[in-house]
Amino acid sequence: MKIIGLTGPAAAGKGTVVDYLVKKCGFRHYSVSGYLTEKIKEAGLEVNRDTMRYMANHLRSEYGSSYIVEQLFAQAQENGQNAIIESIRALGEVEKLKENTDFILLSIDADQRTRYERALLRKSEKDQISWEQFLEQERLEAENSDPSKQNIIACQKLADIQLNNNGTEEELYNELDKIFYTKHNQIDKSLRFLQTKKRLSHQSD
Repeated sequence: MKIIGLTGPAAAGKGTVVDYLVKKCGFRHYSVSGYLTEKIKEAGLEVNRDTMRYMANHLRSEYGSSYIVEQLFAQAQENGQNAIIESIRALGEVEKLKENTDFILLSIDADQRTRYERALLRKSEKDQISWEQFLEQERLEAENSDPSKQNIIACQKLADIQLNNNGTEEELYNELDKIFYTKHNQIDKSLRFLQTKKRLSHQSD
């Protein structure tokens, strides 16, 4: 079983990566955002980026910095199917997940203006914000000294695979093909290679 974690800022293309791995490679999707959305609705709050950030920080500070992804990782392990966990944003989450040699972290990013324009095109209520509001939300999620809070930049630096998504969706799919699926079962070979490197690294520590 392979478990890929996905990190990156808003509208970087995480959903496209998920679609690729689910539809082309048969992965099962687990979403931090989806988990948080359920918790926000249970609390009777409006779902937007502010409440998503609030709920994530609340759960991590209350139950531990890796609490959310540990719940999703446990679900993935119980299911036993190759899995993608989307929207990993806290350093504590990455550090905990990287204790598992079956885990690989993938980061995706794009220029801020490109991502803002993509966010507007999604027509989601939480994405209909001004450029200034977008930049402020970026600032709040980019860095933090608290391992339980969003620190996307630090998460990206720890990624095993890094993707730039300033081009088209077709170009992104081509890049994913190069990494995972250039030959039959290439995804298994690619991930086994990365996992072997991680095991050797663990042994040398």
